[in-house]
Amino acid sequence: MTTLLHVSASPRGAHSESLAIADSFLGEFRRAHPDVDIDIFDLWDGTLPPFGPAAAAAKMTVFAGADPEDDEAKAWDAAGATFERFATADLYLFSVPMWNAGIPYILKQFIDVVSQPGMVFGFDATSGYLGLLTGKKAAVIYTSAVYGPGRGPAFGNDFQSAYFMDWLNWAGIADVTDIEFRPNLATADAEQGRRVAHERARAVAADFRTLALRG
Repeated sequence: MTTLLHVSASPRGAHSESLAIADSFLGEFRRAHPDVDIDIFDLWDGTLPPFGPAAAAAKMTVFAGADPEDDEAKAWDAAGATFERFATADLYLFSVPMWNAGIPYILKQFIDVVSQPGMVFGFDATSGYLGLLTGKKAAVIYTSAVYGPGRGPAFGNDFQSAYFMDWLNWAGIADVTDIEFRPNLATADAEQGRRVAHERARAVAADFRTLALRG
């Protein structure tokens, strides 16, 4: 069965703009593609493993061509289980609010957990990195409350979408659609931009599987 995985990086629940837009996407996606399984991965639900000393040591052990043991093996197995949940999906929806010009730390933790040799990437001493998650499609919801294109550096900079797009492409996911909601909440009425973002989310969702199959 085809699976869509929604990776949620917002802890704000019903107060989250990115999750509200994701709900619009998923509602339309369910209507248009009732045969597709949807897996919701709330990164704040306590199941995301840490990536600390044991996991970092395990990664370098694998790079050296050996097998992790003891605590390293446990950490490596936890990372592998998270990767399997991620990699078995065919389609991705990411809800990514801007935090301090970048992404929430919990999403960076997710990236650090799954981005392992032989999982997300391969490496060759001559040709460099090779993304292994090819043939997949992603939609990414970006939100920010102050930063927006054309507002100038006093309103922040975008290390959010630039970083996340680079990671997706590095992992081999090249078919990516952005959905943005970036009002200046300090000075402007956000309702029109909110409506446009929700409409775009529903429009993307309606054709999301079709576009993936064409690719």
